[in-house]
Amino acid sequence: MGAAKPISGKVVAQHNTRESCWIIVHGKVYDVTDFLDEHPGGSKIILKYAGKDATQEYDPIHPPNAITDNLPVDKHLGPVDMDTVEKVEVIITDAEKARQERMKNRPSLSEILNLHDFEAIAQKVMPEKAWAYYSSAADDEITTRENHAAYHRIWFRPRILRDMTHVDFSTRILGNHSSMPIYITATALGKLGHPDGELNLTRAAAKHGIIQMIPTLASCSFDEIVNEAAPHQTQLLQLYVNKDRELTRRIVQHAEKRGIKGLFITVDAPQLGRREKDMRMKFEAEDPDEVAKSGDNVDRSQGAAKAITGFIDPGLKWTDIPWFKSVTNMPIILKGVQCWEDALEAYDQGLAGVVLSNHGGRQLDFARSGIEVLVEVVDKFKEKRGITFPIERFQLFVDGGVRRATDVMKAVALGATAGALPFTYSTRTFVYQPMHQSELAGHSCMRSLRMVLTAFDHALQILHDEFEMNMRLLGANTINDVVRDMVDASNIHSHIVSVPGDRLYDSNYVEMQGARLKKLKSKM
Repeated sequence: MGAAKPISGKVVAQHNTRESCWIIVHGKVYDVTDFLDEHPGGSKIILKYAGKDATQEYDPIHPPNAITDNLPVDKHLGPVDMDTVEKVEVIITDAEKARQERMKNRPSLSEILNLHDFEAIAQKVMPEKAWAYYSSAADDEITTRENHAAYHRIWFRPRILRDMTHVDFSTRILGNHSSMPIYITATALGKLGHPDGELNLTRAAAKHGIIQMIPTLASCSFDEIVNEAAPHQTQLLQLYVNKDRELTRRIVQHAEKRGIKGLFITVDAPQLGRREKDMRMKFEAEDPDEVAKSGDNVDRSQGAAKAITGFIDPGLKWTDIPWFKSVTNMPIILKGVQCWEDALEAYDQGLAGVVLSNHGGRQLDFARSGIEVLVEVVDKFKEKRGITFPIERFQLFVDGGVRRATDVMKAVALGATAGALPFTYSTRTFVYQPMHQSELAGHSCMRSLRMVLTAFDHALQILHDEFEMNMRLLGANTINDVVRDMVDASNIHSHIVSVPGDRLYDSNYVEMQGARLKKLKSKM
């Protein structure tokens, strides 16, 4: 039998009401009529694109398989003849014009000296929705700031006269080589920052010999990201556990078949934290009065994050661990461990390690930093089991607050295998990529790709140079020489302590905004 005849765009355009709502995504037509009131972002945004091509709106804020996974097969109507589809008019607001002008005025890469600089420019030139999602944290955002501040309570004790001609800061993560003791950790929705999303990170990780963790909620599909990898490149998978365990099993086993080297199960998100910057942004700047009139009762106040996490199983428990071990031979690591008791339980259950993390401060505010929990875990393992880190059998990773190579070196000295380079800070380099088709004008595909790689090269080269310099200054020839005696962490548990201010970090932090009056409507 031949392929189905494409649906005419004129036919699709007739289905533009709440009673019959079709949309086009990636050249295919879907009947979303029955899904309108279930959509986490509300029905209004779907109805805006009823009978039209919704791909441009869909891509940045949905994993690529979201629509196929959530709609019954009989609602997949087939391909559309794109030549007959009416183009959606894109209205460029004054605010967007101003942002694009700021984009043109960003400094050259040579003026970007550290990861703070990427962040400073990003907050000025990224689209507001993207910045709100990437930068938001829980409640009063105390924990997200503490994640970084905690490193300031740890001081070095350098050694001298050790012949520092050669230094080697490579390491092994779950038995896999890494040129630096860092890995790119997982965060959702890479395409909010750039059309290529997580593929940018795959390319850069390959070039610099570091490991990438693929998010469950990536903007690119899992297979796209794996296909982009270089031969023998190491990739890991971060997993949000679906309530449908059969679907979870298929995801895990498919990842193993594709060569993924470790399964990182997120365990700190049985419910999404309140990320108020993201909540205030929402999906659309909608008039609440108009929403009320429309009868749309779906709560859109939770922003982009809420809209993509409804499938996560809040019932995940320790007794589920044997099931995970039965469906995969990959090393299993728990991501989001926040106390020594849970780390020890993971060890006793035969897991390969834990990520000491509070989800970047995006879940429970006033959760302690990963680096503080690391000190507690290492001390208790020695006390309870006589174990001294690092060990191959059970590896400790620290996530949250990393801005400098010195942050990672402190974690390594205290017993960690590696520190996580948050994807959100990797995305700061997106501000040096062409963001829109208009910006691609005059650039060949290869030249555009070189621009992308140049920015990520620069970010990772900054970290490489920091590691090289600070290894020499600390007196450590190899990463194994970075040991506990080289740091003073005696104040790590003191949450109020006088330290020198971090001017770069403080200048980048955007103050939270409270409720504000509506703008007065003109009577003219």
